[in-house]
Amino acid sequence: MTATIVEVDAPAAPAARRVTVARGYRFELVKLLSQWRVRLLVLACWIGPAVFVAGVSQQSSLPVDTLFGRWMHATGWAGPLVVLGFSGTWALPLLTSIVAGDVFASEDRLGTWRHLLVAVRSPRRIFAAKALASLTVLLVMVAGLTCSSAVSGVIVVGNRPLVGLDGHLLTPGDAAAKVLLAWLCVLAPTLALAGIGLLGSVILGRSPMGLLLPAVVALAMQLAQLLPMPVAVRLALPSYAFIAWNGLFASPAQLGPLLIGIVVSLVWAVVATGLAYVLFLRRDFTNSTHDTSGRRAITAGLLPLVGLIAVTVAVLAPATGATGSGIERGKVQRSLATAFAHLYRLQAQQLHRPDVTEAQLGATASCNKGGGLVAAEGPGNDWRCVVTWHLPGVTATGSAIYQLDITPNGRYVADGDGPKEVNGYFPVRTPTGDAANPLWQFDGNVELL
Repeated sequence: MTATIVEVDAPAAPAARRVTVARGYRFELVKLLSQWRVRLLVLACWIGPAVFVAGVSQQSSLPVDTLFGRWMHATGWAGPLVVLGFSGTWALPLLTSIVAGDVFASEDRLGTWRHLLVAVRSPRRIFAAKALASLTVLLVMVAGLTCSSAVSGVIVVGNRPLVGLDGHLLTPGDAAAKVLLAWLCVLAPTLALAGIGLLGSVILGRSPMGLLLPAVVALAMQLAQLLPMPVAVRLALPSYAFIAWNGLFASPAQLGPLLIGIVVSLVWAVVATGLAYVLFLRRDFTNSTHDTSGRRAITAGLLPLVGLIAVTVAVLAPATGATGSGIERGKVQRSLATAFAHLYRLQAQQLHRPDVTEAQLGATASCNKGGGLVAAEGPGNDWRCVVTWHLPGVTATGSAIYQLDITPNGRYVADGDGPKEVNGYFPVRTPTGDAANPLWQFDGNVELL
C-alpha cells in the first residue's frame, strides 16, 4: 500500500495594515494626555484663572500696573484681559515649551524611535500626528484660560460695561466679543512659539535646551519689545502680537498693527514648522544616540529665523512708512485728549452732573518731554501734559495736569497731578459714597503706525 502525500500551500501572511495620520494622531494624543505634567497643566489652565480672578476681585488692592487691572472691581470683563496679559508674557511660552518642545525629544530620551518607525513606517505621518496632537493640547489649554477667567469674572464681579483704552465705554456685549477676539488673536503668536518648539525638539533631541527653546525665545523677544527700536523691527517679531490686541479696545480699533502682528506670527509658525519637518525627514534614525551638533543647530535653526526677521523688516519698513519709535508729540496729545474727554463724561455721570458730549468739551492737550529740553518723541517717564477743555455756558477754561510714562510699545499710564477737584485724588465723593476717580490715573495707547 502506497501512501500519498498531498502538499497544501501555507496561507499567505496578511498584508500589514497602514497606519493613517488619524490613527497616529489619536495615539500621540493619548500619549501626551497620559503624562502627569500635561494633565496637571490642563487642569491648572481650566481652574487657575478662575481662582486668580475671583481672589483678586475681592482684594482691596488691584494690579494697577497691569493693563485693565485697575478695572477688576468695576467689571468682570477686565479679569480675562489681565490673565491674557500675563499669559502672553509667561504662561503661553511655558506651555508651548512643555508640550511642543518635548513632543519629539521624549522619543529620544526613551529610545523608542525604532518601535514607532516599525509600527507607522512613515516619518511624514509621524511628524503630522505629533504636530497635530501638540496643537490640540495647546488649544485645549488656551480655551481653558479663556473660559475660566471670563466665567469667573462675570460671576464674581458682574456682566458690566468695560472702559476701553481711549476712555470710551464698551457695553457688556461688545466687551465680551472683543475679549474673545483678543484671545483668538494671541493664537497666532502661540502657533509661532509652537513651531519653534517643534524645531527645537527635532534639532536638539535629548538636550534640555530643546524643551526650553520656546520660553527662551519668547523671553528674548519680550525683552526686545521693552527696548527703544524702530517700529519696523518691533513689528517683525512675532511677540508683538501678544501686545497688539490692545488696539481692539480703542475707538476706532487700531487694527493695522494687530493684523501685521498676526500675519508675521503665522509666517513664523509656517517657517519654523517647515524647517522642523525637513530636518525630521533627513534624520538618521539608525543612530540611537543621536544628538545634533551645535553647528547644525545654528545653521539649520537659528540662521533661517534671523534671516526671516531681516526679510520681514525689509518688507515692513517701506510698506508701512514707519520710522523711528512711532511715538510723537501729536499722537500723544490726540490720544490723551480723547481719553480725557471720554473719562470726563464718566466722572460727570458719577457725580450726577449735566452730561456733555466730547464735541462740546473740545478737549485738547499740550505735551512736552523732559521739561522741554529734549525732543518730544520716544518713550520715557518724563512726559508732562496739560489738558484743557470748555464746558457749555462757562466762560472759564478748565485745565488739568498729567505726568505720562510711555513704554516703547506705545502703552502709557497718565497720572493726574491736579487740580484736586478733577484728578488730584483717587476717590471722588458721589451721592452714593466714594468711588474710584476715572480721571486720577488711567491707561492709554499710542498707535505706532
